[in-house]
Amino acid sequence: QVPFVESGGGLVQPGGSLKLSCAAPEDIFSRYNMAWYRQAPGREREWVAIINRPGAVKYTDSVRGRFTISRDYAKNMVYLQMNILKPEDTAVYYCNTDPSGDWGQGIQVTVSS
Repeated sequence: QVPFVESGGGLVQPGGSLKLSCAAPEDIFSRYNMAWYRQAPGREREWVAIINRPGAVKYTDSVRGRFTISRDYAKNMVYLQMNILKPEDTAVYYCNTDPSGDWGQGIQVTVSS
């Protein structure tokens, strides 16, 4: 069973915005910090943003000020609002716990003109 289901990716021009969504199992969502990760072609997977259970957030340097992570306890959803997108943001994005567990399929985000 795929633990996390990501959606909302696609192709966007540089400077544009996308909002990623992640549906998580309730028993996992309620107990763990949640995070977004990404893996660009030829590179290792890296963490992008983390949100703990009370809602404190942390971002990797390259996205701080442009991306916003949030979580909705009523819907067991995690979101990543991505603004001012750059070509270097192109990657497969994954939702997971922090620390990470089993991976879902991820969602492709491509930033290109």
